[in-house]
Amino acid sequence: MICGLDEAGRGPLAGPVCAAAVVLPEDFPLQCLGDSKKLSPARREKAGVRIREGALGWGIGWASETEIDALNILQASLLAMKRAFEAMAAQWPQALRLTEAVADGLYVPDLPIPCRALVRADSLVPEVMAASILAKTARDALMEQYALMYPEYGYEKHKGYPTREHREQIARYGPSPIQRKSFKVNPVRQD
Repeated sequence: MICGLDEAGRGPLAGPVCAAAVVLPEDFPLQCLGDSKKLSPARREKAGVRIREGALGWGIGWASETEIDALNILQASLLAMKRAFEAMAAQWPQALRLTEAVADGLYVPDLPIPCRALVRADSLVPEVMAASILAKTARDALMEQYALMYPEYGYEKHKGYPTREHREQIARYGPSPIQRKSFKVNPVRQD
């Protein structure tokens, strides 16, 4: 058994980065998994429910936009992964006896178990696929809550990513309270 780790929200201009840690049983139905970025929102939600119900252990961790600005997005992502593992271990103490964790990307968080980085693990390793789905669905749900608080920014549509619409909203209304200050926003040209 391994623990899969992945994050969602490295590229947005607003909101936190979210990470998940997941350990799946041998008999988990892998057909519900896939690269979270390629699954439709409905399939991601359905898969998220199956993962939360069927995983041996799972946890969600966050790093706020303030932490992103203070640490940088890479360090904040690794911190969110560490927090996700800690959340999982708090609910499922057997996590501390796992022999390995696999993190998507080039870098690994500081964990109490061995961890290796694997590029494209979110499309290769089922546990990382599951972590990617949980992180993405959790972050999307939070951004939809922020959309209710700050409706002028349209977070329910772009989830804080640097779309043309989002950049126009920042230019029109100024930065929102959840804006990442360390990310440069290129203004939208008005031709």
